[in-house]
Amino acid sequence: MRKHFAEELDDLKEHLLYMGGLVETSLHRGVHAFLERNTALAESVLKETEPEINRLQVELDQEVLRLLALQQPMAVDLRFLAAVLKITNDLERIGDLAVNIVQAAMRPHELAPAIIDLPRMAERTQFMVHAALDSLVSRDAQLARQVLITDDEVDRIRDQIFRELIQHMTREPQAIELALSLLFVARNLERISDHATNIAEDVIFWVEGVDVRHHLQP
Repeated sequence: MRKHFAEELDDLKEHLLYMGGLVETSLHRGVHAFLERNTALAESVLKETEPEINRLQVELDQEVLRLLALQQPMAVDLRFLAAVLKITNDLERIGDLAVNIVQAAMRPHELAPAIIDLPRMAERTQFMVHAALDSLVSRDAQLARQVLITDDEVDRIRDQIFRELIQHMTREPQAIELALSLLFVARNLERISDHATNIAEDVIFWVEGVDVRHHLQP
């Protein structure tokens, strides 16, 4: 019975990582669609990956509830299932935020000097999502903690972008619409980094049994 349960947990993890891979694809395509003004790439997110991400969230949540009811897990297995319920929600939200970036990409826009740090913010955000999922694969709490550190870097880049865009709008009022579009993308990247942080915190809790949310633990 325990071996069978272990196999079910492995299958659950495999499907969770598949969902994570789709979310990474959506984010990557959304960022490049915006930076390169590629509407075809944007449409692939809306038509292909987003519906599949939503479907997987429902299926994974149902499977977790089934395992909780039938297996009554304890200790590390219980923490894993609790983490999966939260991680699927964070992954789905990242997918939604990637769609927001995609929708911005489908509106006419031109790149401005103030966009200079937006690609770097996007790169660090994508690193956070990838590292959070890698930490899940390898049960690596130290890698998960690196995600938490990187979140502070993303916040600093966001603040810099906001300052630059406000100055840009003050100097060139005709660029307000473009600047607002860039602010919108930066804000969505920041929120994605927050969800990646949540995933990393869940990995730490699963692996170590330590709750690091809100700096409750060192």
